[in-house]
Amino acid sequence: MSVRSATTRTPAEVDTAVEGFRLWPAAFDAAGQAALVADVFARLRDAPPYRPITPGGRPFSVEMSNFGPLGWVSDRAGYRYQATHPETGRAWPAIPDVLLDLWRDTVNWPEPPDACLVNLYRDGARMGLHQDRDEADLGAPVLSVSLGDAAVFRIGPARGGRTTSLRLNSGDVCALTGPARLARHGIDRVLAGSSRLIPGGGRLNLTLRRAGFSPG
Repeated sequence: MSVRSATTRTPAEVDTAVEGFRLWPAAFDAAGQAALVADVFARLRDAPPYRPITPGGRPFSVEMSNFGPLGWVSDRAGYRYQATHPETGRAWPAIPDVLLDLWRDTVNWPEPPDACLVNLYRDGARMGLHQDRDEADLGAPVLSVSLGDAAVFRIGPARGGRTTSLRLNSGDVCALTGPARLARHGIDRVLAGSSRLIPGGGRLNLTLRRAGFSPG
């Protein structure tokens, strides 16, 4: 799979008012994107995307699944990580090797990710501003890969204040590190039809995290 030297490229300078946000535009070239999408959808046959609900009972607009020893889930019992798909009861598929390599080459963290959240955006799906704070070690970075339709991404400081919007295109990679680890962030909208990469249309977002819990 082709990844455009993410190990040697300096992240793009982006004025987000959030120190620690890093962006690698077009980190995956066209062939690498296509290969990764094919790999993801093959793995999703064993962990079908589903639409979770919030603890308050509201359905998410995105479909979700996971790869790795742990997967992030949400239901009336709350937000958490668990080792099995909530609908099939089966273990999550393994994280693709290319994503493990990407983590190793970009975020400079000593331990590998143990969870990869798969978000599938279709039909007007979005993601409101939130913080990733369900992990045991909130110092570990969060690494995200965008595939398919472009999206308007919004990010702001953890304690409130000005937010910044930027476009994430297919093949872009971004990371929340250091002070940005608890930044508020979300997807305001997906630019439908801006890519033909995803079968059936839409956007895939793959988010690598170090949850830090025992899968048992």
